Amino acid sequence: MTTPTDAVPSPHPRPFLLVQTRPEDDAAAAEVEAVQRLGGYSEGRLRVLPLDRVVQRPDVATHGLDWEAELADVVAVILPGSPFTGTDPEETKSPVQRAVEAELGRMLDVVRRRDLPFLGCCYGVGTLGRHAGGVVDNAYGESAAPVEVTLTDEGAADPLLAGVPRTFAAYVGHKEAMSALPPGAVLLAAGADCPVQMFRLGTRQYATQFHPELDQAGILERLEIYRDHGYFAPGEYEPTVAGLAAVDPEHPRRILANFRTLFG
Repeated sequence: MTTPTDAVPSPHPRPFLLVQTRPEDDAAAAEVEAVQRLGGYSEGRLRVLPLDRVVQRPDVATHGLDWEAELADVVAVILPGSPFTGTDPEETKSPVQRAVEAELGRMLDVVRRRDLPFLGCCYGVGTLGRHAGGVVDNAYGESAAPVEVTLTDEGAADPLLAGVPRTFAAYVGHKEAMSALPPGAVLLAAGADCPVQMFRLGTRQYATQFHPELDQAGILERLEIYRDHGYFAPGEYEPTVAGLAAVDPEHPRRILANFRTLFG
């Protein structure tokens, strides 16, 4: 595998595609800013695809996106978190959520066929894991909080985790998680209450259950936006805020920068 320090920047670098699934304007804008800032992506290196909005266009609703064309000139794909939960009963999902899930499946068909670098964060772990044949359910959901994550031996040796200590703090908040890895996947990190915190498929496709794209200000803003979405127990907003405010993880964000350096 290439290490981050071995990569040679191209004089005309292709963009990373940031695929968003957040209908809330404030959350979507904050997410773009955070990925760009925390990952060190310079102006023009992130192309943003607001998928939740794009699927509502009449042409896309009828024919779907042309993912071959959409991904033709990008160097990699980043899929951050989402208010959508894939394991929700189909009858409870909105038309937008069902359309987003269908398009993400078609996108991953192309990503995996072309072996395009991919980084999924939180929503991305279930999306990639389910697509590749793993089991995603609600057995290992975690309320919004900082948790301790531990790298496996494979994780400690992986270049995407260069500079990340063997044990580190990270922010989580999810209703579903991987309970069984896809065939051939490599476990890179685990937690006490969620056994799959990060995995790799092949050498270029990764997913984290924790949030490398959120700093403390970001997760506190996210918590306010989604305070009624079930990411913590009723009546636990203030204690949840206090718990998040007590820890500001610095190590997970290195993953964003390493991804840029490795594949950009």
